[in-house]
Amino acid sequence: MDHDPISSRHVKQARDAERQRHASSFGAAAVSYAEHRPDYARDAVRWAVGGAPGVRVLDLGAGTGKLTATLAALGVDVVAVEPDDAMLAELRRALPGVRAMSGSAEAIPLPDASVDVVVAGNAMHWFDMAVAGPEIARVLAPDGVLAGLWNLMDDEVEWVAGLARVAGGAAVGPRDTPAAWRAATAGMHLPRAGAAAVRFGAPEQVEFAHGQRRTADSLVRTLATRAGVLVMPEGQREALLGRVRGFLDSVPETARGEFVLPMRTGVLRVRRL
Repeated sequence: MDHDPISSRHVKQARDAERQRHASSFGAAAVSYAEHRPDYARDAVRWAVGGAPGVRVLDLGAGTGKLTATLAALGVDVVAVEPDDAMLAELRRALPGVRAMSGSAEAIPLPDASVDVVVAGNAMHWFDMAVAGPEIARVLAPDGVLAGLWNLMDDEVEWVAGLARVAGGAAVGPRDTPAAWRAATAGMHLPRAGAAAVRFGAPEQVEFAHGQRRTADSLVRTLATRAGVLVMPEGQREALLGRVRGFLDSVPETARGEFVLPMRTGVLRVRRL
C-alpha cells in the first residue's frame, strides 16, 4: 500500500509538537523539580565520564543541576547548558560556582572540540538527534564520550511495581523502569552511524544501584514533576496523584515516615571515533 507523504508529514509534525509540549513543561515546576527530583548514583556518573578529575564535561539539558552537582563534586571541569530560563535560574541559584549557559542540544553555545565528555541526565530523549547529533560531535574532542543517564524506579521490588501500575504511563513512562529503559534507549539517542562527520562506536548500557529517601508526600511531589503529569488537565492530575497517595498509604513499606525508593541509574555511553 502506498503511503500518503502529506499524512506522514502531519503525523510527524503532531508527534514533534507533542514532544515539544512535554519537553517545555518543566519550567513551570522548576522549584519543585529542584526540590524533589533525585540526583544520580555517583558511581554511574563516574563511569559515564571516566572518573578523571579535570576532564572537560558538558552537561546538556542540565535542568536545575541535579547531574551538574554530582559532576562538580567529582572534580570535573563542568559547564551546564539548559534551554529553559526558569530551570537555568534554579541551577545558577544552587550552583553559583558552575558556568551555566542558555542553549540547547540543537544549538550548543560552545566552540568546536571544547569538551571531552557530553552527558545528559533524563534529557536525551527530548533531543532532536538529527540536529543535535552533529552539534554534539562538533563540540566533542577526538575520542570524546557521549553518555545519557536516566534514573529508573526498580520495579523488580514488588511495591515499586505496584506503584508503577497505579501511577500509569504519565507518571512512570517508557524509560522509567529498568526493562523499559533498556528497550527504549538501546539506540534511540545515538547519531546515525555514517552520517557526515558523526561517527560513534558501539553503545554500552550499564545500570548502577541507587535510591532516594522519600516520604509518601514527597514521592507524590516527585511524580508530580514528570512531564506527562505536568501537561495533564488539573482535575486529571489531582485524581492521579490522589490515587498514588492512596496506594502509598496502603503499603506497609511507605505508609509511615521515611523510606528509600529503590532505584537504579542507567547509563548509555558511546565513544566518538
